[in-house]
Amino acid sequence: MSAPGRPKREYRSAQREGGHHAGTPRLLTIATRESALALWQAEHIKARLASLYPMTRVVLLGMTTKGDQILDQPLMAIGGKGLFIKELEVAMSEGRADFAVHSLKDVPMDMPVGFALAGITAREDPRDALVSNKYATIASLPPGAVVGTSSLRREAQLRERFPGIVVQPLRGNVNTRLRKLDEGHYDAIILAAAGLKRLGFAARITSLLEPDQSLPAPGQGALALECRSDRTDLLPVLGALADPATTMATMAERAFSRALGGSCHTALAGYAEWAEGMLWLRGLLASQSGEDVMRGEVSGPANGSEDAERLGLELADDFLERGGARLIAV
Repeated sequence: MSAPGRPKREYRSAQREGGHHAGTPRLLTIATRESALALWQAEHIKARLASLYPMTRVVLLGMTTKGDQILDQPLMAIGGKGLFIKELEVAMSEGRADFAVHSLKDVPMDMPVGFALAGITAREDPRDALVSNKYATIASLPPGAVVGTSSLRREAQLRERFPGIVVQPLRGNVNTRLRKLDEGHYDAIILAAAGLKRLGFAARITSLLEPDQSLPAPGQGALALECRSDRTDLLPVLGALADPATTMATMAERAFSRALGGSCHTALAGYAEWAEGMLWLRGLLASQSGEDVMRGEVSGPANGSEDAERLGLELADDFLERGGARLIAV
């Protein structure tokens, strides 16, 4: 699928001639999924780029990924969250798109060869949110209440605290999940607060779950800008949108997850906060049943990417030394 109104010749010309100043391309195409949230995210980045580079035209290339098409199976059974970005990477490889915008929590911990994260933008609310038409808090859910979530991480933490509830899988975009709740398929659902707020559904949030109640996924609430690693013209352009505090925090979270082989098959959480050169990282590993849960944390000075990575690896080593391998899906 090619971007409307963008002949291949124009694309090549724009890349060859460079941008209007400082090497900024005259035309940028963003590869994006076509869900409401993905389009919001792409439009958000488009607007930020337009503000920074008013002479650069930014267009969207909407795509439907395999992860969007297969909704009748758990994500972990069909290949994991990487299914949401593979088609976008093909578009970048083929020159149909310059970069892609992702929810950082959907980006695999090991980047494919030839691709790089050019920037991680300021984080929205990283917390999980309870949405229910019947109950005000998770604590008020009675035994037997049906809660929908697509996340092993959320499921394990729910089951640990409330073993009497029934957790059922929930797939689809934000609108689809809310509709399934409203149709009565669930008594409550758990979603990322960031997605609800970005789509204008903040009023649907019944209560927010603090990190000590439901530790977020690595990267939750942050957006990642991915491009080919050989696009030296584009890396600094996108890097201008990066947020230092979010970048430091999420680098530690991703290092922790990467070292433990974090995937859709493992109930793993990681959340860091960075301020004034200090980083505090909390982590969790659990069995899906919530009967076996490990927690840990580490803090220390972090003034660069190496420090953030080191702290993430330090926490992962602590988990492994305490027998965390038993909770890692092979």
